[in-house]
Amino acid sequence: MKRLILVRHAKSSWDEPGIPDKDRPLNARGREAAKKVGRWLDEQELAPDEVICSSALRCQETWDRMAPALKPEASIRIEDGLYLADESEILHILKTASGNNVLIIAHMPGIGDFAREMRRDPPPHHEVFGKYPTGAVTVLDFNIDDWSALLPGTGVVHSYVTPREL
Repeated sequence: MKRLILVRHAKSSWDEPGIPDKDRPLNARGREAAKKVGRWLDEQELAPDEVICSSALRCQETWDRMAPALKPEASIRIEDGLYLADESEILHILKTASGNNVLIIAHMPGIGDFAREMRRDPPPHHEVFGKYPTGAVTVLDFNIDDWSALLPGTGVVHSYVTPREL
């Protein structure tokens, strides 16, 4: 069995309008939300053993705020291909993973579309699952031995949570 944790980056700052999109940092609310998500993952015993993170600053800062709560330490790969990736690009990248519990941090609309595409069961009964707000987390389980065998529509939703609920 493989477990996938999909995280949309936490809330980013728009305080510097001239800064390139890829270089936008988290705002104060986003920094706190990322810490909450890390603590929740730890409390649920959902610590990843591999993290694949978009190269955007806001994604890397999201992981940096989540990581201290999670033990043991996960290997991390910064992936340029996740920056504004669509579902097919995310799937292609995930198929190269080697961990059993893989966490991906990426952007909308790709990460939300990917979460919807990968599940086989109905979406969680949650009014914001379709919007996939910043910091949202979907945990999916797959009955596969290797990520290269992953097919859309085969994941069982383990949980879905937003920082606002934590």
